[in-house]
Amino acid sequence: MRQAFAQALMELAAADPRVVLLTADLGFGVLEKFAAAYPDRFFNVGVAEANMIGLATGLAEAGCIPFAYSIATFATLRPYDQFRNGPVAHQLPVRLVGIGGGFEYGHNGLTHLGLEDLALMRVQPGLATIVPADPAQTGAALKATYNLPGPIYYRIGKNDALHLPELEGRFRLGRVEVVGEAGEVLLLATGAIAVEAMAAAKLLRQAGIRAGVAVVSSLRPEPTADLQELLACCTLAVTVEAHYVSGGLGSLVAEVIADSGMACRLLRCGVQAMPVGASGSEAYMNHLHGLSSAAIAERILAAIAP
Repeated sequence: MRQAFAQALMELAAADPRVVLLTADLGFGVLEKFAAAYPDRFFNVGVAEANMIGLATGLAEAGCIPFAYSIATFATLRPYDQFRNGPVAHQLPVRLVGIGGGFEYGHNGLTHLGLEDLALMRVQPGLATIVPADPAQTGAALKATYNLPGPIYYRIGKNDALHLPELEGRFRLGRVEVVGEAGEVLLLATGAIAVEAMAAAKLLRQAGIRAGVAVVSSLRPEPTADLQELLACCTLAVTVEAHYVSGGLGSLVAEVIADSGMACRLLRCGVQAMPVGASGSEAYMNHLHGLSSAAIAERILAAIAP
């Protein structure tokens, strides 16, 4: 997904001289082509995310569209004050790009795990929060939204080989993309973990459970109308996210159910506790925290058991 982001950004920069890229000393093997093609529009600020956002804010005020790139946890936690009081408060077109949410940097331990970024970003008024599910949707989302008037947070996965063929790269701001057949159980997933939700739905269907899947890549603007329509047709909704169980997609869906007075049951699959004391591959950490397809399917089966 990083390569898809870099390619889409190159295409946007070729067409729009306002596009600028900043990095906090990250993106090696991904951003070099942009730096070589547009050296006057590329800035490596070093390991200084707060300063990067300050510089991006100034560039936005000067008429540029700056993309500020770092690992998800560093991109959101370290400069949160500067991002809130600068681009968000003044509705400037700064694009914060967080790479590798959830357990994608699992070998590096807690410091590198983006598990609260969506909660932090989603709560800010006027901040678009976009979480593509695969490389094709990454390119589509970037091209569809880069020129929005206000700030954006993009959470971009690391895995360039990831592919959701059913999604076909579709992205619509403020909408939900249905990628599986309708059913009594509806799995709602955001970001790269959607592949596990799709696999879990397949396991459920093999067990005789009708399970549908929808990808929620726009957390803000919130796809309220789409969610209401989908939730009205299922008996159990299951959110799947590589994020703490609170504050992200699960909380968004719970809010829609509560605000709309719906009778739909909700099961939230996410990270329940701070992952200290263990590190490993993304697959290992997902398994450890109940986010593998098998674990998701098993939890759903237990929830619907008579």
